[in-house]
Amino acid sequence: MPAITTELLTRFDVPGPRYTSYPTADRFVEAFGEDDYLRVLAQRRSGAGASSLPLSLYVHVPFCASLCYYCACNKIITRHHERAAPYLRYLGKEVDLHVQRIGAGQSVSQLHLGGGTPTFMSDDELGELMAMLRRNFALVPGGEYSIEIDPRTIDEARLAYLARLGFNRLSFGVQDFDPLVQKAVHRVQPAEQVFALVAAARRIGFESVNVDLIYGLPRQTPESFDRTLAQVAELRPDRIALYAYAHLPERFKPQRRIIAIDLPGAAHKVSMLARSLAAFDAAGYVYVGMDHFALPGDALAVAKRQGRLHRNFQGYSTQPDCDLIGLGVSAIGKVGATYSQNAKTLAEYQDLLDQGHLPVVRGLAVSRDDLLRRAVIMALMCQGELVYESVESAHLIDFRGYFAAELAQLRAMEEQGLVRLTDSGIQVTATGWFFVRGVAMVFDKYLQADRNRARFSKII
Repeated sequence: MPAITTELLTRFDVPGPRYTSYPTADRFVEAFGEDDYLRVLAQRRSGAGASSLPLSLYVHVPFCASLCYYCACNKIITRHHERAAPYLRYLGKEVDLHVQRIGAGQSVSQLHLGGGTPTFMSDDELGELMAMLRRNFALVPGGEYSIEIDPRTIDEARLAYLARLGFNRLSFGVQDFDPLVQKAVHRVQPAEQVFALVAAARRIGFESVNVDLIYGLPRQTPESFDRTLAQVAELRPDRIALYAYAHLPERFKPQRRIIAIDLPGAAHKVSMLARSLAAFDAAGYVYVGMDHFALPGDALAVAKRQGRLHRNFQGYSTQPDCDLIGLGVSAIGKVGATYSQNAKTLAEYQDLLDQGHLPVVRGLAVSRDDLLRRAVIMALMCQGELVYESVESAHLIDFRGYFAAELAQLRAMEEQGLVRLTDSGIQVTATGWFFVRGVAMVFDKYLQADRNRARFSKII
């Protein structure tokens, strides 16, 4: 791993998008609605060969039994587990409306259950959900079928049941093993519990186990996070997602419960990141990109080596770029050259479905320039390089002329050793790979025009 200096980390400690899409979701508009979405679903069904492309499904389960103070997800805090049953019925209505438009039996190569807490649902409800999806879609062999897990909601028997339902990948929300930090964010879960669950997942045969970590939380110090890093190295999950905590209490009400004085300063956050990079490298993990690390034999690391890495709303993926149908409250979809998002409140979501409408309330029809810039950003973030000729032939442009201003910005990054500009293209260096989010931001037309980046988390 190249030496990552504190000076570089500090210089790039600025807000920016994660680029799970381009344009990013904050650019969606209410002028895009159900009629626009129905039109692209019809185009998928009638397009030449389009309907044979595999789908990706995302199902949002918004319920959580308790509040984590750092959380910025769309969720509903409730201990009334009976609320899951009617929600499941509405998911069924939404699936039915999709099948009416695109036909039954569409192939699905990627499924992700997120939230909220998907395991808020009972085993019977999860079984009903998977049965409903299998009745309407064809989950292909070898696909990625993942679910987010709150360790406090599950045991080995439930893990075995998830495997029988067809899930082959798990993501455990850990954040930090330190008891003081867990108490400060209202998420107490003993390390022994997580270790036992990961060991059980391996016995059961899950293909990949991911652990989510967050640095920058209240009561964290570089020394306390070192202890968590050592425990994670011992746990040895197949993948690690390491996120920087973005404290935005004006936008996310739960974060107002966090005592600001308990938050680590910028220098300590940079130190935690630097120590994390060193610890994961020493433990044998491959830096896949941005927030993701994986063991060398994991499918994600293999895809990185072979140049098959892709990026979607779940982050980095081994699955080729395909249409995504988002199901549930606030879920985001991508069909054709459009993005769409469902209603963010349960009441509006249910009301639209009761009226027989798909609950799409905002979205975006992607322009020709958006498609071009998306191709550039994804090439940089997934392959770490871009060949001018391939972009020029695909989009019928002169790259150097079209992106003259962007290339001028990149020359400063070249001097910092982050990229190499050649006659044939752009290459992200080994050092630059750790700052690839910043490289991609150069090509974000919306961000360059709008310097108010407070809506985003910092890129480091």
